[in-house]
Amino acid sequence: MQDDAELNAHELLLRLAGRLSDDQLWRFRDWLASGALPVLCRVLPRALLHDRIGLTVQEHGQLRAIGAAPGLASSVLGLDEVPAHRYTFSSESPDQAVTGDSVGVVLGATLRNRVGVGDVRCSWRHAVGEPSRRVVLASATADHHRLTGEVQRMLRALGEHDPCVEVLPQGFELTPYHLAALDVSDLLCTGAADLVHS
Repeated sequence: MQDDAELNAHELLLRLAGRLSDDQLWRFRDWLASGALPVLCRVLPRALLHDRIGLTVQEHGQLRAIGAAPGLASSVLGLDEVPAHRYTFSSESPDQAVTGDSVGVVLGATLRNRVGVGDVRCSWRHAVGEPSRRVVLASATADHHRLTGEVQRMLRALGEHDPCVEVLPQGFELTPYHLAALDVSDLLCTGAADLVHS
């Protein structure tokens, strides 16, 4: 069974999607997947303080539950609710019609019929002044942080510098960011687990 601290860390990083920078988020997730939770516990609160990113009461609880120093955790700004994200999402990349989606083909071939994996979906995120970004959304029954790390490494090998990978645990309360991404997402493949996030 997945360790409670790792699950709390994974869920907290999910909640911070669209709030932390992509560069920070993939690195923090990679550390978690690599077993470096103690490093994450030290660095994440400092990143939140540096970038003035606040947390809700639930998120503060998760930050403390992963082992962050109480003094650092309590210094992070408190929020009554999650702030609105600044992104729009679509089902296609602006370049996809011309180049096809070879990355999606590789993801589908790798994760299709995988034990413990449900639906694997993809949408494209857009913001003014930023390039469009692929967002991979997958449901899974266990080892969420390890699956995240695996897919991130695969995407980096395929040329995506700051991969956006959202592996959603069963029963996770989807954030507005994830709901917006899922709403327009396309199905890449289905694993062996019967999991669907609505």
